[in-house]
Amino acid sequence: MTDNIRLEEAVEFAENPEPRCPCVLLLDTSGSMRGAPIDALNKGLVAFREDLARDPLASRRVEVAVITFDSEVKVVQDFVTVDQFQPPTLSAQGLTFMGTAIHKALDMIQGRKAMYRKNGVAYYRPWVFMITDGEPQGEPDTVVQQASQRLKNDEAAKRVAFFAVGVENANMAKLAEIVVRTPVKLIGLNFTEMFVWLSRSMEAVAQSKTDEQVALPPPGWGIV
Repeated sequence: MTDNIRLEEAVEFAENPEPRCPCVLLLDTSGSMRGAPIDALNKGLVAFREDLARDPLASRRVEVAVITFDSEVKVVQDFVTVDQFQPPTLSAQGLTFMGTAIHKALDMIQGRKAMYRKNGVAYYRPWVFMITDGEPQGEPDTVVQQASQRLKNDEAAKRVAFFAVGVENANMAKLAEIVVRTPVKLIGLNFTEMFVWLSRSMEAVAQSKTDEQVALPPPGWGIV
């Protein structure tokens, strides 16, 4: 890490010393998301940003990062507060490197928490919100098993809250094996409703104390 980046971070945390609520959006952009699903996902990302930006406190506390996964895992957006977040326009192709993507999300969170600690900034338990229309594909089973075990350890230690959403053809049974919390099945292409729910949930967290349990609204956009 260069000195310039370190200085920018120190300035950023000095200008906005609010506790941070990091949220990684872990988005499946494999080939089967092509067409209507990826279009609806892109619209949902815009709704998420607009809804969160209306809440002055949440827009200073919630930090968003975006990771996409297909045959590659890419950090499309590193952590930024909502006022800096520009929703990307995603396209779909390739396989589903889900295990590698989960590792990447947990690595990013670990790095971000280290940065908060270094700069004396309090933080809420980080969220990962994974949206997928399938199951792991194209990577060794061991990668998926290791990612799943790591995720279970991190959940047990309260290092992360990981939510999985399966769209139309997702293998919900396989998802349930990988994650700790029961995955939610999206109704149709209700991405906008889902992202507004996520925004409201993040707002509720951002307005609470850092160690407080927050009751989340029921997900009307999905089936548990």
